[in-house]
Amino acid sequence: MLSPHRRYRFRPRSLACWLATAMMIAGCSMPGADPYGSAVDQNDLRTTTTPGTADIDTVTWNLPYEPLSLDAMHSFNYAENTVIANMCESLLRLTPSLEIRPGLAVRVDKPDDLTQIYTLRSDVTFWDGTSMTAQDVAYSLNRQLDPDNASYFVGYYGHVKSIEATGAHQVTVRFTQPDALFEKAMATAAGAVSQQAFTERAGEGFGTPQGGVMCTGPFALDTWTPGRDLRLTRNDAYWDATLRPRAHHIDFSFIADESTAVNALRSGEVDGQFFYLPPAGLIQLQKDSNLTLNFGKSLVYFALATANANGPLGDVRVRQALSALIDRKAIAGVVMQGAGLPAPTLAGPDYWGYEKDAFEAAATRFGTDPDIERARGLLKQVGNVGPITIGVQGSSAVHEQTANVIQAAGRKLGLDIRTKVIPVEQFGNLYSDPTAREGLDGFFTTWYGNLPDPLEAYSMFVHDGTNNFGAYNAVSDQVNEAIGTLDPAERAQRVIAIQQKVTEDVPWTPLVYLPTILVQNSRISGATASIAYLYYPWAATVGGTEEKTK
Repeated sequence: MLSPHRRYRFRPRSLACWLATAMMIAGCSMPGADPYGSAVDQNDLRTTTTPGTADIDTVTWNLPYEPLSLDAMHSFNYAENTVIANMCESLLRLTPSLEIRPGLAVRVDKPDDLTQIYTLRSDVTFWDGTSMTAQDVAYSLNRQLDPDNASYFVGYYGHVKSIEATGAHQVTVRFTQPDALFEKAMATAAGAVSQQAFTERAGEGFGTPQGGVMCTGPFALDTWTPGRDLRLTRNDAYWDATLRPRAHHIDFSFIADESTAVNALRSGEVDGQFFYLPPAGLIQLQKDSNLTLNFGKSLVYFALATANANGPLGDVRVRQALSALIDRKAIAGVVMQGAGLPAPTLAGPDYWGYEKDAFEAAATRFGTDPDIERARGLLKQVGNVGPITIGVQGSSAVHEQTANVIQAAGRKLGLDIRTKVIPVEQFGNLYSDPTAREGLDGFFTTWYGNLPDPLEAYSMFVHDGTNNFGAYNAVSDQVNEAIGTLDPAERAQRVIAIQQKVTEDVPWTPLVYLPTILVQNSRISGATASIAYLYYPWAATVGGTEEKTK
């Protein structure tokens, strides 16, 4: 999902220069040259950074906004997951290299296609010292399954029939049909475990500053002062000896203004931060000798989501024409300051967690270069196209600049593309409230998948899908068939067919693949560099870089 992101205002002269650069065409450049360049190499994205070598009392880490909740089932967003990943663990673990390994469950047995049996570790305790039980696990998963709880991860539970504790250290999940994604989802917040007694006692206050949480991870929630900061404290009884934390405290600040956040990193006020969009001060961060900037493996893509099936973008030919007009290299190179890669499809290379050769071959079918003549022909078929209104986040320079690129391209063929600025505090409502999308034909989204499976990127396009904002149902049956296909090779072929259709019909227009952007100062090292930081205890390996660290 898209999280709050503060605005960087260009001076008039700077903006004019930027537009001139963004609108360059190949005829103005040297033959074969890329006028934009890139700071990102898909084949050289990081997964980890060197673990800290010294204990450290406090690490200060900035979040792009204050979490709305620390309840794992209500945490499908950047700031929330960044914190929860260090506290509330899941049955399985998404590693920095985007592989799925045992977590609170040591193994998963599948006696048949409709049953998964999770065998739990016997040495895990909650922060209060009580043992984690199968009842705690079954309770936690059933919370996600209960429609009254409105879990953000309920989609993964669509084929679940029952969840029961079937032994002292065993939980059995039964399905109504085979499901290829559920087991993988247990490595995300969909499989997070909290203590039943504490959760029930907290009631609606669970995950709030007043109610707190009770989990098993390497850090425990210490204090949360609304509007100011949030502190985690090391769990000295943590079960995983390979991830015993070096830092005694992790203090999270909520600096939302990106210029202020960049300055806080450069001054040393903040030790580190993950950026989900390239900040306007990216070059400053790269040049600062006291900071290290890493680009990591990622499941994030920046796209234009269709929001209205009855507007101009409800016509596939208009969507295809708009997609053909867009200069993705300009967006990746200029808007994203080189910290992005042009995206021909929604699911990029880091999604290829299985059958990589098949997905890599399929990806070569699509390009990212603009095709003005194709766009012209499509629009001629359509005839009169009314105004197209795109929702942009009012605090995002990336949104504003991308809209400028698309508007300029559309004007070449007479398209009237307008923008509607939506305040950052309201932008998240676009994902959950249909009335918030009224008057919009589309909106920009910085979307992240949870799983290294390309099917994850296309599973939203089903009948009544929560995120199927444009009611695109052409692949709904195929998606359900793919989810029910357990053989990886067969499933890959089904997903490739879905990808072909979705890429042709562009219900969501892919623009740029975005790497994870990690900044750490010279005082610390060790944070996870990949998108796994959203579900992996990334702060457990953060420590000092000197034997004596202040």
